[in-house]
Amino acid sequence: MKKENWYKFMYVISGLLVVGFIIRLTADYIQYDPIATSFPFYASVLMRSIEFLLPSLIVFITAIIFKKYAKKN
Repeated sequence: MKKENWYKFMYVISGLLVVGFIIRLTADYIQYDPIATSFPFYASVLMRSIEFLLPSLIVFITAIIFKKYAKKN
């Protein structure tokens, strides 16, 4: 893969992580039972945010940096 196209690939990975977050959070919501679980649902949202959205943000920022670098060269 050319250096000029890496940022596009990273944008796709970032988008897939966001879509994965939405799908996983929907599955967690369907399976969540407030009577049987001892933790609130927002704890699950926080955990999934760290698991999916934080890496997505890191990859997105890295893609922006790669795009600027590719345009300079």
